[in-house]
Amino acid sequence: MADLREALDALLADVPPARLTDSVRRLIEVYRSGLPAGEPLIRNMVDATAYAAYRMPATHAAVLAVLRELPGIAPRSHVDLGGGTGAAAWAVEEVYGPGRHTVLDQVPEALKLGERIARKYDWQAWPLGAPVPGADLVTASYVLTELDEEQQRTLVEQAASAAGAAVVLIEPGTPPGYRRILAAREQLKDAGWHIAAPCPHELACGLRGKDWCHFAARVNRSALHRRLKDATLGYEDEKFSYVAAVRTPAGARGRIVRHPAFRKGLVTLQVCQPDTTVGPVLVSKREGPLYKAARDAEWGDAWPAT
Repeated sequence: MADLREALDALLADVPPARLTDSVRRLIEVYRSGLPAGEPLIRNMVDATAYAAYRMPATHAAVLAVLRELPGIAPRSHVDLGGGTGAAAWAVEEVYGPGRHTVLDQVPEALKLGERIARKYDWQAWPLGAPVPGADLVTASYVLTELDEEQQRTLVEQAASAAGAAVVLIEPGTPPGYRRILAAREQLKDAGWHIAAPCPHELACGLRGKDWCHFAARVNRSALHRRLKDATLGYEDEKFSYVAAVRTPAGARGRIVRHPAFRKGLVTLQVCQPDTTVGPVLVSKREGPLYKAARDAEWGDAWPAT
């Protein structure tokens, strides 16, 4: 994250924050509405710059959190669908090291800005439905929310066809975002993929109709980020829903789906289990190493810990 932060700081050093404020406010309104944008989020270079300042750190943090829960792959090539200014490519490289990263997007300004930040990646104009180059790993972050249902299915179908080892789809951690992920999850299963995370099973979601499955990634805000968002805290929690699918079935462990609760000598974990049930797991101090693992566990971790 430090490298991305430094790159963004260098990019934004000479841009007056006042030029970005209106664009950032519009982006915030669209993201909070939970509705399809109706038009590309990024309309010009000012929007692209505002998007990079406002959304790249959060998107990077969410993708990074998901990739760290994805076992057993070592991709050497990566395609990001609707990748904007390239946050996912930065995260994939951070986890897996140097490789071939291709960022596809329909907005020229986003691609131009992303290339200014990271020339080492391959930046390609890509209208939805156009051919997708094959890669070990295919990602799409916060893209389905901008599409209608037919377009969503098209994008998921293309991701499933282009990927060799894994597909990762991320959406806002809202009830509509969760529903889009559930639909994509079913589509990936129908295409022969196996669910690796967050679900410890491939059956119906145990939270459906009761709650929604989402997670959080902590994002440290820069001084400019705080000014653009009229924020006072030095951090924010990016809420997201996701599905990660692989070619080979992964071992089933539960998933912690809420913040752990702590009392003296007792940790309570809300865990989604391989049998689809979701409920509390109590770990007491008497359980020694397991208790220590529970004390260290976080929302989103697999459970039991290895």
